[in-house]
Amino acid sequence: MNLALPALVPALPALGAAATLAVGRRSPGLARPLAIVPVAVSAVLALVVAIQLGTGQVLDAATRLTPTGGPEISLAIHLDGYSSLISVLVGVVATCVQVYSTAYLKDDPRYPSYAALVSLFTAAMFLVVYSGDLIVLLVGWEVMGICSYFLIGHHWETEDARSASLKAFLVTKLGDVPFLFGIFLLGADAGSFRIEDVLRAAGDGRLGHPTLIALLLLAGVAGKSAQFPLHTWLPDAMAGPTPVSALIHAATMVAAGIYLVARLLPVFLLSGAALVVLAVMAAVTMIGSALCALAQDDLKRVLAYSTVGQLGYMAGALASGDREASVFHLVSHGAFKALLFLAAGVVIHAAHTNSISAMSRIPGLRKRVPDAYWTTAIALIALIGLPPFSGFFSKEAVLTAAEHAANGEALTNGLGPASAVPQAAGWIVLISAGLTALLTAAYAARLFLVTFHSPAGAAVPAAAGAPAVADHEPDAPYSPEPDEADPAVAEPPAMRWPLWVLAVPTMGFGIAGLRSDWLPALLDGGSLKPSAVTAVTGTGLAVVGVLLAYGAWRSATARTTEGLPAPAEPGRVPEQAGAPAAEVIVADPGRALLGPLFGPARHGFGVDRLYSVLFVRPVEAAARLVRFLDREVVETYVRGAGTGADLLGRVVRLAQTGNAQTYLSALLAGVVLLAVLVAV
Repeated sequence: MNLALPALVPALPALGAAATLAVGRRSPGLARPLAIVPVAVSAVLALVVAIQLGTGQVLDAATRLTPTGGPEISLAIHLDGYSSLISVLVGVVATCVQVYSTAYLKDDPRYPSYAALVSLFTAAMFLVVYSGDLIVLLVGWEVMGICSYFLIGHHWETEDARSASLKAFLVTKLGDVPFLFGIFLLGADAGSFRIEDVLRAAGDGRLGHPTLIALLLLAGVAGKSAQFPLHTWLPDAMAGPTPVSALIHAATMVAAGIYLVARLLPVFLLSGAALVVLAVMAAVTMIGSALCALAQDDLKRVLAYSTVGQLGYMAGALASGDREASVFHLVSHGAFKALLFLAAGVVIHAAHTNSISAMSRIPGLRKRVPDAYWTTAIALIALIGLPPFSGFFSKEAVLTAAEHAANGEALTNGLGPASAVPQAAGWIVLISAGLTALLTAAYAARLFLVTFHSPAGAAVPAAAGAPAVADHEPDAPYSPEPDEADPAVAEPPAMRWPLWVLAVPTMGFGIAGLRSDWLPALLDGGSLKPSAVTAVTGTGLAVVGVLLAYGAWRSATARTTEGLPAPAEPGRVPEQAGAPAAEVIVADPGRALLGPLFGPARHGFGVDRLYSVLFVRPVEAAARLVRFLDREVVETYVRGAGTGADLLGRVVRLAQTGNAQTYLSALLAGVVLLAVLVAV
């Protein structure tokens, strides 16, 4: 293979980003082609590289960048089935996002900088995927972090966007600090930062601190992939543009942490304690995020918590020792989650609001956005994990991996002995994943039913003189984007055809990958077919979740619609700033399903509040103390030194009269005084 091809894959989007920044503002007409073409060509090249590499093949190439006095840093490329598969996913999703953004942000004056950052973001993820050196991988890892800061804060005029971007940056950096030390320690133990050398050292048992290394790396993974306890930044990141959410959640930033653990899984298999920690982290993340998703009113926040939970599935598969199942679900999830976010953007464009309770009051919403309606249904079926869509096969692969690990037969596929995976980790993942399957089906069904199928105009009239209520539930976290779209104008084709492009792998990736077994052959060669027990159990739990949500929705809707006035006139759209007093909160099946947990789940079980009490407020208090000491103590000494010098100067100046007789008299007096002192 010509090494120029894989080298061009990350290089082209980076060059496109530079060109867009250079000419985008002066020539706005060039910004769109400069944003789309390099990313699209990179997607094609990534596919060509994957085809040329084939299945079961590995390509390593490197050149030394600089001597360090220790482990060398190399500009290295490592290509295998995992990097090939994920690079194609990144290219396809990034291309769809760039095309979609040309219509979604067509009137945004900062579109050129936005498009350049998306291209740079894509290039950084390609660098992470293709890199064969941990230090070079770290460069791409950190570039994604700074790009996410600017993209989440794209609408910096709003307080939500500013605080969300800062929170995302700080929380991920909190995980990146131990992650950096983990990479340094791993390189020191292995004697090299080359991933190939690190894996060879792990296989030979030459790593002296495997548990410490694994735990330090997991801190960075928890931050980047939004796992408990560093998951809180991802729901708030919904203040950024919707296409950015699709890119972050589907194929780039949050996928990077999972990909890193998958690439370095032999290192983690050396530490059973680290695998148990990863399993517990995944379990808490899965269940907690699914409960939170069931209580959200903001459409994008539902999808954000869904992403957190699905990443928990991937982490659970890794804790069970099966990276094949984890990456299978990563790719499957990347397709249907990008589809969900882009479809959500179409719905938000038409409804003029993020609130599903407000959307439920818009008559005929599903008829106004038929493409988004049907593709959302497809993606939600995949999210729930019902056959024959891709989500079913990838979710069942995770459950099968956990089942084997729980029985002491972990599917490590030759990366390590099955006994390296503690059975406790398998049981933790299996039980939590089963419960999450039920909750996922419930919140997905709730989202679809409340948004598209609530009785039009189902509202309780407010009392005369009551103030107008907002177009979302007042106690619900809500992060709207500045919306300048005209809801009366149909969505352009650039916002519709990417939905159907992503719907194809959402429906067919699982069947296509497993029917001929090319997907397992591309990865580690193990089986990805679900076992009968987990297939029946997982599907049964998903069906139960759908039925519970449907029953609660029917019951709540029946109670709410009794004695209501006539539906609102067709085409009525609630404004973002407020809504008529007659429009209030509709029936929510989530309240019936969660009961007393609904309030805590809506606010993330108070994790943000806890962090504020434990960390934010003490840091702010310390900052105020430092400011007081600096201004009132340190500056007092500085000002005192200046004042003392000034006073001394004033005293000395009094003796400078300019009279020669005075100077001679003082000199004579001094001489006499010295003579007396000497004589005595």
